[in-house]
Amino acid sequence: MRLTHYGQPPPRRSDWQTIKSLLPYLWEFRGRVILALVFLAAAKVSNVAVPLVLKEIVDAFDTPQAMLALPIFLFVAYGLLRLGNSLFGELRDAVFAKVTQRSIRRVALQVFEHLHRLSLHFHLERQMGGVSRDIERGTAGIRFLLNFMLFNILPTLIEIAFVAAILFVKYDPWFAVITLATLVVYVIYTLLITEWRMIFRRSMNEMDSKANTRAIDSLLNYETVKYFGNESYEARRYDDTLQHWEKAAVRNQTSLSVLNAGQGFIIAVGVTLLMLLAGWHVQQRTMTLGDLVLVNAFLLQLYMPLHFLGFVYREIRHSLADMERMFGLLEQHEEVRDKPGAPDLLVTRGHIRFEHVAFSYDSRRPILHEVSFDIPAGHKVAVVGASGAGKSTLSRLLFRFYDVTGGRILIDGRDIRDVTQKSLRRAIGIVPQDTVLFNDTIYYNIAYGHPDAVHAEVIQAAKAAHIHQFVESLPDKYDTLVGERGLKLSGGEKQRVAIARTLLKNPPILVFDEATSALDSKTEKAIQAELKDLAANHTTLVIAHRLSTILDAEQILVMEHGRIVERGTHAELLARNGIYAHLWALQLQEEQEQPKMAVGNGLTAG
Repeated sequence: MRLTHYGQPPPRRSDWQTIKSLLPYLWEFRGRVILALVFLAAAKVSNVAVPLVLKEIVDAFDTPQAMLALPIFLFVAYGLLRLGNSLFGELRDAVFAKVTQRSIRRVALQVFEHLHRLSLHFHLERQMGGVSRDIERGTAGIRFLLNFMLFNILPTLIEIAFVAAILFVKYDPWFAVITLATLVVYVIYTLLITEWRMIFRRSMNEMDSKANTRAIDSLLNYETVKYFGNESYEARRYDDTLQHWEKAAVRNQTSLSVLNAGQGFIIAVGVTLLMLLAGWHVQQRTMTLGDLVLVNAFLLQLYMPLHFLGFVYREIRHSLADMERMFGLLEQHEEVRDKPGAPDLLVTRGHIRFEHVAFSYDSRRPILHEVSFDIPAGHKVAVVGASGAGKSTLSRLLFRFYDVTGGRILIDGRDIRDVTQKSLRRAIGIVPQDTVLFNDTIYYNIAYGHPDAVHAEVIQAAKAAHIHQFVESLPDKYDTLVGERGLKLSGGEKQRVAIARTLLKNPPILVFDEATSALDSKTEKAIQAELKDLAANHTTLVIAHRLSTILDAEQILVMEHGRIVERGTHAELLARNGIYAHLWALQLQEEQEQPKMAVGNGLTAG
């Protein structure tokens, strides 16, 4: 089974499903849509009436009395109809503009919000470059579909119906028969060839998204590329995708030439037959010279929109293909959803309880087994263990990025699955191990913890996180841009921004996921003092790497292979002489060796 670049099977949608997805947005502005259609009909009536007036003008001049009286009324009517066609068309576009732009805005917002509602699993699997390109092409497709389907295909069909009716009623029925036969053959040919060409268009879209994904991923990891000297390797990977895109694009353009040539041939045959028939009728004096001009004018009016109709249909099919991928994002399943009518979480004390919690990302590979522990209100509990023991999974489950597969997690006695995710996450603050910042100013990134906070509160949070002095030393101070993912700051500086952001949020529950692992010893001790004061009034879960940072924890949990194998205070665990005591001894040994290594390196350098 073919997979998309999101790691999920590609959703298959019919064209009608895609079009139907837009109807609610049109219904919101049904008054404007109806008015636009009225202007559209008026424009087409004016356009069809122009050849009729032109016929009367030609016939008026074709009589012996033509030089005696100038048909001023007919010339005025001709000018007014030309003006009406243009004026009603512009009014139609002006009235419908808000419908198109609002629809694009609403759909783009809906996709954006849905992406934020999807689980962490989706975002770990997805490739953002491809997703952003799909949204970009999808919104452009909406604009094209709404404008051209309503204002090109529909009016062209109306105009063809008007012309065929006039030709059938006023002239030889063969005029209408040839016109309709040409249209039918043209439409069938266009449908068949366009469906064949859609294979190349979809392949182009897939390769375009893949190329964009690779480019963005490579540029975001610029330093890694440089570290390993893999510029040429990245260029080859990018060009490999572009090569596949090029092949699909060439086939797409070649097949377009086949389509255009065939359409031109069909129209040319139809026009030739109609003009031969009109010429024969003029020769037989069953039609006037004005009638010949009328038929010719109708054919000219039909030729361009009919030829354009093929282009519009092709582009609409392309737009539907583009929109298919974007709307497919909306069909991605929300793995973590609020229960209907779920209330907000009201934290009164902040007591956290894990009861027999089990979890697995994949049923074949369990991560947590029967994990149970309590964090009493205002207490500090630390979790330690080797990498892969399941420590960070605890914080993800607490935030409900995933739902537990067994057991339950309670806050103040309430299952977190029974409350809204928004209120749950509002009650918890986290400083993660890997801090990612927005490509904005330092002030913005700190204030993100509480966007409504006043300037003084942001500065106070920065001071508490011991980053204020560093920020003030920068040329642009708090207006300094941190770069993509915060790459202009060091690891320690990014982590201090993250700590300030969490301090500003000031939630009742705190999670520190190895929060000081990137800090130097001096800064770590200063921040640990602040965190200790903060934790005194908050329920705190600390996922620790350095055991020296959790000596004051009321309880320390030691995890191994997804299970809690030891628990107790620092002193109790050392007295037990188990896994924790072994980890403590290893860290003491590392700390003792570091000064010796530093001295040795200094002597060597000298």
